[in-house]
Amino acid sequence: MCAMALLAQATDDTRVRIIDGNVRSLKVVPASNMYLPPVIVLGSDDYLVVNFDYIDYDYHYLRYSLQHCDAQWQPSQLLESEYLDGFNYADIDDYRQSEGTFTHYYNYSFALPNEDMRFTKSGNYVLRVFEQDDPDKVLFQTRFIVCEPKVTVLTEVTANTDEDYKDAHQQLTINLNYRQGTIADPYSELKTVIFQNTRIDNAVVLRRPTTAGIGTVTYEHKPELIFEAGNEYRRFETVNIHSINMGVAAIDYVQPFYHATLYADVPRVNEQYLYDQTQRGRYIVRNAEGDDSFIDADYVVTHFTLNTGGPIDGGNIFLEGEFTHGLPANTTMMKYDATTGCYVNDLLLKQGAYNYQYLWVPNGEGIGMTGVIDGDKYQTVNQYLVLVYHRPSGGRYDQLIGYGIARSIN
Repeated sequence: MCAMALLAQATDDTRVRIIDGNVRSLKVVPASNMYLPPVIVLGSDDYLVVNFDYIDYDYHYLRYSLQHCDAQWQPSQLLESEYLDGFNYADIDDYRQSEGTFTHYYNYSFALPNEDMRFTKSGNYVLRVFEQDDPDKVLFQTRFIVCEPKVTVLTEVTANTDEDYKDAHQQLTINLNYRQGTIADPYSELKTVIFQNTRIDNAVVLRRPTTAGIGTVTYEHKPELIFEAGNEYRRFETVNIHSINMGVAAIDYVQPFYHATLYADVPRVNEQYLYDQTQRGRYIVRNAEGDDSFIDADYVVTHFTLNTGGPIDGGNIFLEGEFTHGLPANTTMMKYDATTGCYVNDLLLKQGAYNYQYLWVPNGEGIGMTGVIDGDKYQTVNQYLVLVYHRPSGGRYDQLIGYGIARSIN
């Protein structure tokens, strides 16, 4: 959908991408908390769970491999033997067929690291899944991050920004604390990357701190530290296909799928801020009538409608949330229906609880704007992920030496 800011100079396409349209409901999460970003600590007891469905009547024999990348998600200089203990491929043996669903699929799951594949270096990793008998046929690629903690990351979020005061923005101040001697030159050896919620388009890279002292580094009063505040994510649920759920106006079965028509959304630009407890863009698969949602949750054609009362020229409107990551741009873009004056989109989604928002992307731009449709409210509770990379002089790869997760306070 949107070009990630830190990929501006990229040559290899390592973005999260669903290449085979039969792959659905891809999630990569820490086993300890499915609502957190896919970051784990090197050598810890925590691990990542990779889970996805493949819609088909037949089982596919699948395999995966990893690629180590630098801070800008380009392949690093390391050999496979330098960042992995074990072979750089493994079969996905944990799979189950769907039960009692109209949509037939196989659910695949595996953990990282595991007995076949263990990380020996921190940093960014790209995971690729492909057919066992055809390594060139990649079904999807996704990302995760391994940290080797050497710095403490302290982040403060305020609505008192250099852009405005308690209006439409939020600003971060980041402080790093580390043991003296860990970093020789913070001004040249560090890169700090910031993500807002589940978005990937507006990520920023800080290449130089504001100040550095003995065992301390500070980033403050930089334009890159100011983010549009956005609004609380919208929500809907399809956890029960035999009754009306949150945000759903109607559920019908039209062979071969269930269809959930969501209540029509309207722009919230001129509405007052209203707090809602969301998961800041994430979703969870759930079938309230079943025993095991991984295999008994069905797929539902979900109909989105945004009533703008007419077209908005100069750009396009996209759906954004964890569930849209990796999908092609034409799949997540809202299409204008001149007969109704509304923007519409239909997506095949597994039963569950979903967060979403609308991003306006001006023509020729790669970063979405929240203010056009959902508004920018300084009170919005946002989650910021801060990643700190270190490459000492003469180093061959970017170590991830610290990360922090901060939330703005309502």
